[in-house]
Amino acid sequence: MPRAYIGVDVGTTSTRAGVFDESGTLLATARHPIRIWHEPGDVVEQSSQDIWEACVRSVRAAMAEASIAPDSIGGIGFDATCSLVVLDRQGEPLTVSASGEAERNVIVWMDHRAVAEARLINETEDAVLRYVGGSISPEMEMPKLLWLKRHLRGSFDAAGHFFDLADYLTWRATGSLQRSTCTVTCKWNYLAHDGGGWSAQFFKRIGLSDFVTEKYARIGTEIVAPGTRLGSGLTRTAAAELGLPAGIPVGASLIDAHAGGIGAIGGRDGAGGTSDACDRLAYIMGTSACIMATTKEPCFVPGVWGPYYSGMVPDFWLNEGGQSAAGAAIDHLLKSHPGHAEASAAARGEGLDLIDFLERRIIARTGSASHAALLARDIHVLPEFIGNRSPYADPDTRAVIAGLDLDTDIASMERLFVAGLCGLAYGLAEVIEAFAAHGVRSSIMIMGGGASRSPLVRQIMADTTGLTVALPQTKEPVLLGAAMLGAVAGGAYASIGETMARMSALGRKSEPTAPDMAAFHRRKRAVYKLLREVDRGSRAAMGDIARG
Repeated sequence: MPRAYIGVDVGTTSTRAGVFDESGTLLATARHPIRIWHEPGDVVEQSSQDIWEACVRSVRAAMAEASIAPDSIGGIGFDATCSLVVLDRQGEPLTVSASGEAERNVIVWMDHRAVAEARLINETEDAVLRYVGGSISPEMEMPKLLWLKRHLRGSFDAAGHFFDLADYLTWRATGSLQRSTCTVTCKWNYLAHDGGGWSAQFFKRIGLSDFVTEKYARIGTEIVAPGTRLGSGLTRTAAAELGLPAGIPVGASLIDAHAGGIGAIGGRDGAGGTSDACDRLAYIMGTSACIMATTKEPCFVPGVWGPYYSGMVPDFWLNEGGQSAAGAAIDHLLKSHPGHAEASAAARGEGLDLIDFLERRIIARTGSASHAALLARDIHVLPEFIGNRSPYADPDTRAVIAGLDLDTDIASMERLFVAGLCGLAYGLAEVIEAFAAHGVRSSIMIMGGGASRSPLVRQIMADTTGLTVALPQTKEPVLLGAAMLGAVAGGAYASIGETMARMSALGRKSEPTAPDMAAFHRRKRAVYKLLREVDRGSRAAMGDIARG
C-alpha cells in the first residue's frame, strides 16, 4: 500500500498540518490558529494545551482533505518555534506568567523578558558561548530558565519538565522524553560534537547548577538525531485525539526554520544533478527569519549563532543568522500606516490579503519586481523593532524610519512596504557578508516560509545580496521538512540526507540583477547604515536617563 507522511508545523500564530506522499508531493494542508498573550515589557506567552489541540484539529482537517485511509500514514514529524514549555512533575501545565494562570505555561521565542539574564550569562564569557556566535540571545532557553529561577521561583522549583516546544509535541505524541539534537544544540547550549554534551561548568557559572545536581533530568538526558523513531510511536491517547492508528512512527523533531531548511536545501536541481547542501543558503522567512548555512567544518562567525554540529543536517555544521522581526516587522509597518483601514477594505473587496493586494498594485505600476524597489528611493527603514539577532547580537536595537511625509493614501503605504522589504534585505545582506568574511560561502539561496511565495520579496533579496534566489518545488518546505522526519522514522528512507534527495527539488529562480538596480541598492544600503548609527547614537545619548 502506498504510504503518506504527515508534517505538523507550529508557528507563532497558528499550527499547520500537511500530508505528503513518498515523493514529497503535497496532498493536503490545514491550519488552525493558536492563542497568544502579549504583555508590556516584551512578554509573550502561550498555552501548550491550546497548541496541542490546534495540532489535533489541523491533522484531522488535513486528513479529511487528503481523503486517504488513516492506516496509510507511515510516519509523523513535528516542528515548532523555539519556545519554552514548562510542565509540573505530573506533566501538567505550570505557569510562566505574572498572571499566575497555569494555562499560560509557554514563554514564546520572541519574548524578551530575559534580556538582563542574557547579559549576565554573556558576562561569564564561558567557552560554551563560542557556539552561539559569542553572545547568547534572550530568545534562547537558558536566559528564560534563569529568569524563571530569579522571578518565578515557585514554578522553577515545581517544574518536572522543561521542553523546547517541538520536543514537547513529540513527548505529547509518544510519551518519550528524548530530545532532538536540533533543539538542544541550537537553543539550549548542548554541545553535540566530540561527545561534549551538557557543560556542568557552564550551568554552575550562570546560576543554574540545579540542572547539574539533578543530572539534567528536567532538560533531557537522552539526545537523539532528528528523525529518530521515538518510543513505540503514537500512544493510544494521542492516536485517538489525532484520528490515527496507535503505533504510527513519530520522528524526533526540528525547530520550524530548520524543518524549512531540510525541506529546501537538498532538493534535486533542474539538471537532475546531485546537490551540495554546503553551496546552498536557506532563508526561511515568517514572523521572524532564519538564515542558515551548512558547512563540513566548524566556522565561527561573531554575532551569528553556531556553529552547531548536526543542528540541521546530520553530521554537518550549521551557522544560523536571523532577524527577530521579519514578517512581524512588515505587518507592524503596515498596521501603523494611516491608510491601513482603507487598503485592507480594498484588499477584501478583491478577495486578497493586504500584502498580495499591495504587491499586485506595485508590480502593475513599476513593471517589474526588481524596479519596484525604486518606490523606496526617499523612504528608508531599519526594521529592527525587537532587536538585532545577527550579526550584531544587540537585543536593544530598535527600528528607525527616515523620509516619512504626511501622505495617507495607499500609494504612500506601498512606498513604506517596499522600504521595509529593502530594510530586511539589507539586514540579510549583512549576515551573508559576515558569513563570507569567515569562510562560509554560498552561490544560491533557497527561500522558504510564507514570504517566499512573493516574487517581489524574492527579487529584492536577490538584487540586494547578489545571490540567485530559488524556490523549493513544494509550496510548503517547512511542512515537507517535518514530514521527512516521519518518513525517516517510518523507514521509508535510511537517513535525512537520502530523504532530502528523494522528496524535494528546486523550482523557480530569480531573474538576474540589472546593473542599475545593484547600484541603487548599494546607495540605499549606505543610508541604511546611517540609520543604524542613528539608533546606536540615540541610545548612547539617552542611556543614563531613567525611563518614564
